[in-house]
Amino acid sequence: MTEDEVVTTLRAAGCVFAEDEAAMLVKAASGDAALAAMVGRRARGEPLEQVVGHADFAGVRVRLRPGVFVPRVRSELLVREAVRRTAPGAVVVDLCCGSGALGLAVTRQRPAITLYAADVDPVAVACARDNLTGVGEVFQGDLYAALPRPLAIDVLLANVPYVATGHIPLLPAEARDHEPHTALDGGGDGLDVFRAVAAGAPGWLAPGGVLLSEITRAQIEPATAAARASGLRPEVVSDEDLEATVIVAVR
Repeated sequence: MTEDEVVTTLRAAGCVFAEDEAAMLVKAASGDAALAAMVGRRARGEPLEQVVGHADFAGVRVRLRPGVFVPRVRSELLVREAVRRTAPGAVVVDLCCGSGALGLAVTRQRPAITLYAADVDPVAVACARDNLTGVGEVFQGDLYAALPRPLAIDVLLANVPYVATGHIPLLPAEARDHEPHTALDGGGDGLDVFRAVAAGAPGWLAPGGVLLSEITRAQIEPATAAARASGLRPEVVSDEDLEATVIVAVR
């Protein structure tokens, strides 16, 4: 299968960036049979990053497995804000870690930290271990219950699911059909998991420790209210270029 044939197949499947994607697939394939299989997966709507097995995110290459949430470019704002607040020796936790992309990106810029990561999804946990072996410890479980012992957390990254349940059917097929709904569905208004994380944060954050989570602009008011109700001091950081909004809540 030539690269031109790959482009034609991807165009027919509706891939807007068929030329770029074809080049990536050709480069990643180990042979003709592997290329044909990968092109078929992509033409059926599987995210390109899952097909090639990696995503480039915030300066690091993140290994991916089928069925694992693909890190979004907008989440680079979370990394930036975490790095700003991470000092040498800090304890950093990547909760709802998915592939471990956030923790991996932070450690690239702040290597002298202790990193823990956790997710409820066993496939995501296996993927995070692919990425974080030798960098941090990865645990499986529901939010704080996954952590191995009481911690005084300096920076708590919690890229929780924040899509409202009713909006899940409106997501692009790549996300809706190929990423776990546990990584997407945040309940009625999208903030159920965030509220749970915020409520537990004071018991886990060190004095002055910070919780960072991605939200939508429409969620700013209820998210900041949830943080205040938990005894945290919230602020909101936005980046128009990334189309990203992050709530920063300090103990």
